Amino acid sequence: MFSWLARLALACWGPLARRYAPMSKDDDNSGSGANDALIWCRDLEKHSFGEFSFAVVQANEVIEDHSQVETGRDATFVGVYDGHGGPEASRFISDHLFLHLMRLARENGTMSEDILRSAFSATEDGFLTLVRRTCGIKPVIAAIGSCCLVGVIWRGTLYVANLGDSRAVIGCLGRSNKIIAEQLSREHNASMEEVRQELRSLHPDDSHIVVMKHGVWRIKGIIQVSRSIGDAYLKRPEFSLDPSFPRFHLPEPIRRPVLTAEPSICTRVLQPNDKFLIFASDGLWEHLTNQQAVEIVHNNPRAGIARRLLTTALNEAARKREMRYDDLKKVGKGVRRFFHDDITVVVIYLDHEVLRKNFSVPELSVRGFIDTVGPSNFNTLQGIDSKTMS
Repeated sequence: MFSWLARLALACWGPLARRYAPMSKDDDNSGSGANDALIWCRDLEKHSFGEFSFAVVQANEVIEDHSQVETGRDATFVGVYDGHGGPEASRFISDHLFLHLMRLARENGTMSEDILRSAFSATEDGFLTLVRRTCGIKPVIAAIGSCCLVGVIWRGTLYVANLGDSRAVIGCLGRSNKIIAEQLSREHNASMEEVRQELRSLHPDDSHIVVMKHGVWRIKGIIQVSRSIGDAYLKRPEFSLDPSFPRFHLPEPIRRPVLTAEPSICTRVLQPNDKFLIFASDGLWEHLTNQQAVEIVHNNPRAGIARRLLTTALNEAARKREMRYDDLKKVGKGVRRFFHDDITVVVIYLDHEVLRKNFSVPELSVRGFIDTVGPSNFNTLQGIDSKTMS
């Protein structure tokens, strides 16, 4: 049945797909996403401790993934923001979270887990203020939110903070030079038993805190992720939506927040066997396991590796629908969402000889898909005593 629908979608939308111009992509014909107008990529760039590769594919009518890589003299920042309900929250995070982090690091003279938490909190407060100011004009903004995955490498230490179900994985060299995947981020999705247990323990008086709906566990029968930026209607009673928004309507007002913006954080001193990091929204992990992903990175050239991961996932998405990827390329945005999600992938290589030499690179800000490159605000940290940052 679905394959028939897929062929119908291709027949209807194939001609339209050619109307969507590529934002920025490598025009080679390697087969790794070539001629797919909805893929954006930066095949290989430099960061403070090595190189990175960056790729994004659009599936929704308006892309809801926003992302950034910030390269500094002494640090690298990665942000993957997987929006839902609209792009407003993920765009807001991209515009504000990194700036909050740099401001707080400069004010405190250090980088720490507490600084990361404070940056997340300031971003959440800022977006809820925006919701409060605009919900009278656009009530649905109260139902817009975003997952938020952040990585910071500072002088040999990696900090990973996460809200939602994006994922950070590190590829480590084990015995006999075998690459091993280690997941660094904790996911917050009601499909996981431990998350459902956490929610039930936090809401013992609410028998409907998690509900199975259409074969999927959902919080209050509405949303899968238990932590996010935004989703104001599930955090504060003042943002409750009336019955004219049935998709987001709660049968009774919330008495206390159902979701939270408190990130889970992992800190790791990078070791010589730590070879690379993969940061990606959940659309990648829907089709690839952690181990499959690290083996692809380990066994292929660096240039275009994020794009290779992306197109491997897209090939798998097409296969599941009894299609070829060449056919999927012809499907336009919007309809494309029936086959896969917006997907963002960032691969960060860890070159330890560069770490030891304190190699200097330009301070740049690269925004995914919208394809902007400009100076990074890492220069605001130049006055911090390097001893306090080690």
